[in-house]
Amino acid sequence: MNRAKKLGDLASRIAAGSTPKSLHCLAMRLMEERVAHPEAYAEEKGATNHPDLANPDLYHYAIFSDNVVAASVVVNSAVRSAAEPSKHVFHLVTDKMHLAAFQVWFRRRPPTGGARVEIRSDDFPFLNASYSPAVRMGLPVLDHLKFYLPEMFPRLNKVLLLEDDVVVQRDLSDLWWADLDGKVNGADKFSPRACAWVYGVNVFDLDAWRREKCTEQYHHFQNLKAGFYIVLLLERGRHSLEARDDAASGAVDLLLVDQALDKSWHVTGLGYNPSIGQDLIDAAAVVHFNGNMKPWLDIAMNQYKHLWTKHVDADMEFLQLCNFGL
Repeated sequence: MNRAKKLGDLASRIAAGSTPKSLHCLAMRLMEERVAHPEAYAEEKGATNHPDLANPDLYHYAIFSDNVVAASVVVNSAVRSAAEPSKHVFHLVTDKMHLAAFQVWFRRRPPTGGARVEIRSDDFPFLNASYSPAVRMGLPVLDHLKFYLPEMFPRLNKVLLLEDDVVVQRDLSDLWWADLDGKVNGADKFSPRACAWVYGVNVFDLDAWRREKCTEQYHHFQNLKAGFYIVLLLERGRHSLEARDDAASGAVDLLLVDQALDKSWHVTGLGYNPSIGQDLIDAAAVVHFNGNMKPWLDIAMNQYKHLWTKHVDADMEFLQLCNFGL
């Protein structure tokens, strides 16, 4: 029984780490469209300098992803849940390989209600080997950009970081007014007694980040020993960093541990826990498919998958060409 469970877990991890044929097909089709019709997707004049992109009075989201369908679901669900969509700005960052796919998708399917989307590649000027240990170590840049939010958004005071495996069910604008008590990050704890925090929905006070020099601390521990798992902990009410060996995943991560958000903002586990109560899901502002059973995979749990698929733009012709199962 134990062996069967281990084999099942292994198969699940392999499936989660593999790109489904439909997603690969979709990315290729979108990139082919970009190459075939460059004039249709040329950057609009003034688009990169639009004042909304750096207006601190608007609600700004950062989403890092190489999965265009997942990113579109996050945007679609957030816009549909917003009381005033025109005040919401989504900064989507992807790698150079998927940039064209994102450009085509969101040009053909822009958000409704006046919401704005910015598509950016992960090749920011500040990400160079002399400044970033992640670049120097050859680590995936897209996985580490969340630790450079103040550099990415120098004119913003706050930004909401959303993972690409979440679905928004309620207006999130109140999060920008959440009292972080001068702390860097508002997030959901793994448990009431835990010192570690979970990604999915994080509101970052960028002014506090700059004041606390969080990026500099991150660099310090990256330089201390490559391959360590880095966790910023809240210890006795003060910021501290702890480096832990995590050779199995080779991951370098940083959890900015600060102010707890109310549990109703963020319900997790839809990618691994089959027993989440419907009342919790219904009350959640955001549901998070963290775990191996992502909603775009065949191994997704059927009782939750509809929460995600209802925000997929099924009329998008390229989805139909790639037999994307919904």
